[in-house]
Amino acid sequence: MSNGSFPPEPGRRGGTLAIVLAALIPACFAGWLLWSSVGGAKDDGAGGAGGAGGTGAPTTSSTSSPPPPSSGASGASGASATPSPSGEASGDVPGEGSGKTLKGKVVVIDPGHNPHNRDHPSQISRSVDIGTEEKECDTTGTATNSGYPEASFTLDVARRARTLLEARGATVRFTQDGDRPYGPCVDERAEIGNKAHADAVVSVHADGAAAGERGFHVILPKSVRGGGADTSAITVPSRHLGERLLDRFERATGSEPAQYIGDGSGLDVRGDLGGLNLSTVPKVFIECGNMRDSQDAAELTDAAWRGRAARGIAQGITDFLNE
Repeated sequence: MSNGSFPPEPGRRGGTLAIVLAALIPACFAGWLLWSSVGGAKDDGAGGAGGAGGTGAPTTSSTSSPPPPSSGASGASGASATPSPSGEASGDVPGEGSGKTLKGKVVVIDPGHNPHNRDHPSQISRSVDIGTEEKECDTTGTATNSGYPEASFTLDVARRARTLLEARGATVRFTQDGDRPYGPCVDERAEIGNKAHADAVVSVHADGAAAGERGFHVILPKSVRGGGADTSAITVPSRHLGERLLDRFERATGSEPAQYIGDGSGLDVRGDLGGLNLSTVPKVFIECGNMRDSQDAAELTDAAWRGRAARGIAQGITDFLNE
C-alpha cells in the first residue's frame, strides 16, 4: 500500500501462483533424478568396498587405467622367483650360462700334489713308468715366498670347483682329498680318471717360475705313443677342454695368460707328464698362477680370488661338456 499502490486482484494472485508452481515442479523433479543417479552410485561403490548388500566389485571410470596384471611367477618386486640351478645366486659371471645341467656327467678333479708328500720323501721319489719314460712318483710342489704350499692351494680350489659342479648335477671324483698319506703317483692319477670313464679331467696346479713371471696357463697333452701311453684319441677333445678353461678362467679371475710360456697364448703342449700321457679320457692341467711372483702370490693366497678361480674352472668344464 505504500507508494499509493493498490493490492492485486484475487484472480491475478491465483494465476501467478499457478505459473510459479508449474515452473518449480519440473525443476524439483529433475533435481531429484540427478541426485538419485549420482548419490546412489556412490552408495553402491561404498557398499562394494565392504558395505552390507554390496556387489563386492569396485567401480572403474572409463578413463581410468586398467588394474595391473597379476604378478605371476615374477612376484611383486619383479625379481625372478626361480633360483639358479647352479645355486650361485650372485657368483657367476654374467652370460656364462652356468645353469646348464651336468646330470649324467662324470668329472675328475686332480688336486696337484698332496699336503703330506713332504713327510714321505722316499715314497714319492721312486720312479714310475709314464709310457715314454720314467719319472718320479710325485713331488711336494712349490710354495709362495711366505710359505703357502701349492698343495694347500690346489685342494682349496678343487673343493670349491667340486661344490659348483655338483650343484649343476655332475658326479665329481677326486684323485686325492688330503686323505692319503702321500700321492697318488702320477700314473695312478691318470688311472683314476680312466677307470671313472670321466667326461673331463682337470689337474689343478700353481707354477713355480721365476719372480717377475706372471699369469696362468693350461697344459694340453701332446700326441704321444709308446709303452702304455697313447694320447691319439684325446688330443683334440683335450684341446677343446683347455680352450674353454682358458677363456672362462681369464674372464672369472681377470688374470692374463702367461707370457713366459706357450708363446703367450696361455696354452702349452707337453709330452713329458704322466698324468696326461697315460690318460685315455680328455684331460688338461691348469697352472693358476706363479707362486714365486709376489703379485701372483697375493692373488693365490686370497680366498675370494680362489673362489673366482674355482668358478672359472667349473664354468670351463661346463662349457666343454655342453658342446
